[in-house]
Amino acid sequence: MDQWTSQLAPQLRALVELAAHDGHMTQAALALDIPQSSMSRRIHALQAALGVPLLIHDGRAVRLTPEACRLAARTREPLAELEHTLAELTGGADGEHGTVRFGFPLTMGSGHIPDLLAAFRHRHPGIRVLLKQAHGTQLGAELLTGHLDLAVVIPAPERLHHNLIGVQRIHLAVPEDHRLAGAARVGLDQLAGETFVANPPSYNLRQLTEMWCRAAGYTPNIAIEVTEFSTIRELISRGLGVALLPHDDRTPPGIREIPLIGGHYHRSIALAWGTATRAASTTSLADFLLHNFSQHAVNSMVTREG
Repeated sequence: MDQWTSQLAPQLRALVELAAHDGHMTQAALALDIPQSSMSRRIHALQAALGVPLLIHDGRAVRLTPEACRLAARTREPLAELEHTLAELTGGADGEHGTVRFGFPLTMGSGHIPDLLAAFRHRHPGIRVLLKQAHGTQLGAELLTGHLDLAVVIPAPERLHHNLIGVQRIHLAVPEDHRLAGAARVGLDQLAGETFVANPPSYNLRQLTEMWCRAAGYTPNIAIEVTEFSTIRELISRGLGVALLPHDDRTPPGIREIPLIGGHYHRSIALAWGTATRAASTTSLADFLLHNFSQHAVNSMVTREG
């Protein structure tokens, strides 16, 4: 057992980082802050120690064998937990200093999240927050590989540790001169025959759009696929279609947002992390977001009921 823990830990760490960078030795070495030659030696030493092929050489490119991928996936979280524990025991438990790699969805680039990050920065100036904005699938993948420490993810991820912190309401977005623009609420059955602008099929909101429209009795005519929600709104304002989009208090000119009839048109919002153990600085940000998201939800409810 001593052989695995004392000799192979650096080599296993190298394998985990190599898997996270899709076999790119240079990028993995940069992430570990070691020379590429050291990176290569660690991987080959691990391969020799285990007696199991870990690399497939394809010209100048390197691919990991299925055994290497499985070993990296099984080793990633225990190594991360060990690193966090050692940091706490050696003085890294200071929740007022450190770096947190934080991700949040493309749909939350304006409004509440930036406001909360600004407030957190003011309250905890010693903690550096590195930001990454992406769609939910990518955020979840980077939490699993350890490239993010914490993220707001929509919808709540099944494979990750998470706390539910709210819901994201989905509204109908139409051009301001659309036939339904003056409606107080709209049923999805009223949109049969409309041209839709939507995300690509891999996006959660695209899948929900198709599912909800089918439940209303038709298949949506999706004529344009766009990854960015801001671009979707731009296209709608120019009369190129309608879309189901997250409600935005800062809707741009030329668009009318209309609530949908029915109480199930929403997505869960979760605060997620990839490992069971979190660094103290990550816990500080997580606790701040959990408290303030809850408070924001209460304030919003009071405002609506008032």
